[in-house]
Amino acid sequence: MLSADRKKNRVTLLDVARRANVSRATASLVIRKSPLVGAETRQRVEEAIQALGYVYNMGAARMRAERSRTVGVVVPNLTNPFFGELLSGIEALIDSAGMVVIVANSGDLVERQDLVMRRMREHGVDGVILCPAADTEPAFLDRIAEWELPLVQTLRHISEEIDYAGADYAAGMRQAVDYLASLDHETIAFAVHGPMHSAYHERIEGFRDAMRSLGLNANMILRVPDQLAQIADATHLLFEQTEQPTAVICFNDVIALGLSGGLYDRGLQVGRNFSLIGFDDVTDAEALRPRLTSVSTAPVAIGETAAQLLLDRLADPARPPRRVVQETQLRVRQSCGPATV
Repeated sequence: MLSADRKKNRVTLLDVARRANVSRATASLVIRKSPLVGAETRQRVEEAIQALGYVYNMGAARMRAERSRTVGVVVPNLTNPFFGELLSGIEALIDSAGMVVIVANSGDLVERQDLVMRRMREHGVDGVILCPAADTEPAFLDRIAEWELPLVQTLRHISEEIDYAGADYAAGMRQAVDYLASLDHETIAFAVHGPMHSAYHERIEGFRDAMRSLGLNANMILRVPDQLAQIADATHLLFEQTEQPTAVICFNDVIALGLSGGLYDRGLQVGRNFSLIGFDDVTDAEALRPRLTSVSTAPVAIGETAAQLLLDRLADPARPPRRVVQETQLRVRQSCGPATV
């Protein structure tokens, strides 16, 4: 029986990959004698295997072949309708594969995410689709790799060595800014909330780049509360700027919904004397009056893509990681009009 120290110090495939300066997927390809790996890379991996004394665990490989037919999905906020649409796309594809989805909410907390992932592992899920909590460190993904638990990142990304399904947030921001500029808006605010993560930064930088390219002020970024009920009360922030904006782009449709209510309370008519654009284009955008112009990120399609990436990963654990970033589309409705002064 192995001692506790030997178990603790057991060499993993991730250790081999790091020593050979390759991805874990590449190291796995070498072990499986795949012809996809070049001779030089194969030699580096084999030398690392010999130097570290790595032993491929055939028993563990056989156990992984015995599937539970369950897939874990971990998202940061189940109250946001966007994630409901994402889940519908995931479930449609996973269900068609004869599997079942187990959903968990991380609350966008790394501690909660760690607990949820451990429980997913304990329940023997075949793989996990994860929207990483804000502040997730790369070491977290290293630990999942050591578990040899197939993982797909969605919406947010931590590592380029793990499959990812998302949207081109920066392009979506440019579409929104260009549309408002075509309506002669020059002073445009960007309303954000929530913690910072890859999608947050991509939207912020997309807004700034688009504004600068038109010679407009790119610094009017306003932070509003996280709770929908409090967003309307924060509308006054728009009108406390040195230059008052005539339009606002929102980080998501939840903010747009809240600000729409706040603008109404101030006696402003959205689409006539103030313009408003949401982001994500969830189904509620059609229910809002006036109907909300929003950047569609197609959450259902992203969910389907994430599910397909995981199914492909389960079928071939050694395949190189893939990154699928979908185009966005501005859905023009009634919430924008020409700039007024």
